[in-house]
Amino acid sequence: MANSLLSVTDALSRVLAGVSALEDHETVPLARARGRTLASDLVARRTQPPVAVSAMDGYALRAADLAARGARVRLVGESAAGRGFGAALRPGEAVRIFTGAPAPDGADAVLLQEDAIVEGALIGASAPPAPGRHIRAAGLDFAQGDTTLRAGTRLGPSELALAAAMNHATLPVVRRPRVALLSSGDELVPPGAVPASAQIIACNGYAVAAIVENAGGEAIDLGIFRDDVGELEKGFAAAGEARADVLVTLGGASVGDHDLLRPALARQGMALDFWRIAMRPGKPLIHGRLGEMQILGLPGNPVAAIVGALVFLEPLVRALHGDADAGADHSEAALLGADVRANKGRRDYLRATLAKDEQGRFIATPHELQDSSLLTELVQSQALLIRAPGAPAARKGEPCRILRLPGSGV
Repeated sequence: MANSLLSVTDALSRVLAGVSALEDHETVPLARARGRTLASDLVARRTQPPVAVSAMDGYALRAADLAARGARVRLVGESAAGRGFGAALRPGEAVRIFTGAPAPDGADAVLLQEDAIVEGALIGASAPPAPGRHIRAAGLDFAQGDTTLRAGTRLGPSELALAAAMNHATLPVVRRPRVALLSSGDELVPPGAVPASAQIIACNGYAVAAIVENAGGEAIDLGIFRDDVGELEKGFAAAGEARADVLVTLGGASVGDHDLLRPALARQGMALDFWRIAMRPGKPLIHGRLGEMQILGLPGNPVAAIVGALVFLEPLVRALHGDADAGADHSEAALLGADVRANKGRRDYLRATLAKDEQGRFIATPHELQDSSLLTELVQSQALLIRAPGAPAARKGEPCRILRLPGSGV
């Protein structure tokens, strides 16, 4: 394979090539289905609303009975949510009604309580309602037997509310993609340890696991492995035992004497797809297959690992869920908040703060320091400012593209 750098667009296409939704399905309680993907169409088990109901507080009546100037109707009862009037309404009659309460048979409108003229048991109107006003017809939302949620739908708050209203207590969903995380490096120790002067705390796995979980996957932490081919092979075996769909390695993806991931994976029979990408940060990124398991080797620098996970791993997890738009471009338009230099031959992802101007447009201001080991600037950022390969210098106020970071809140 040639050693030329692969573009980000081509690399993502190759990562997602041939990936389809996992065939394993399971049924989960509605309360545990957030972020999951429907495995089959969902059919309504009831009609919503099941009967005609009032959309407002007021009086249910026949609109024609108040059409004449000075007309009055007689109040004969009440209808509340969950407890209807229980009889048909006759001409000249009205029922006190509340929002969500069943409209009695014979009623074709609701007179708003603020438009009502109440004289004991007689009701008049300062503004008579038109027929059909403020009454929600039975089945206005959906009818029993309607397919309102399709297979492949990602279940967010609105979808879960709809499934519940359709009277589903459990939902058929695609199994969560299993993503095994393997950290490698003699210099790494877990959080809470007392590191030697030449050691650092392993942090990448926590960020990447959060990205996996946010995308709907199941993150499996395999732990830290030394820079030794035999030790790394034990980690690969552990990923296989965990039945991982994807193995993500953290660190060791470059070409140094101690970067042993590629030779270790090659010894196990990995079919290498690519390992160098025209992006910054994150040029040394491995992609291949080990049997049925996808391999994604992320760099060891924390920001490079996180950017690589957002650009490649998140879409891969979504594709395994069956998301047809997994590879879509989610960048957004913004304006530069500062001058930027001309870019070279790689796509840059610059950490940037994000604000809105008076017109509601995003203003992206890159940090001065962009070293891929600096997490502080990442935490202080709300977006990645995307600079195309070979882009010329640009001035403050000129248009740009951004990728909003998870939890940016802007």
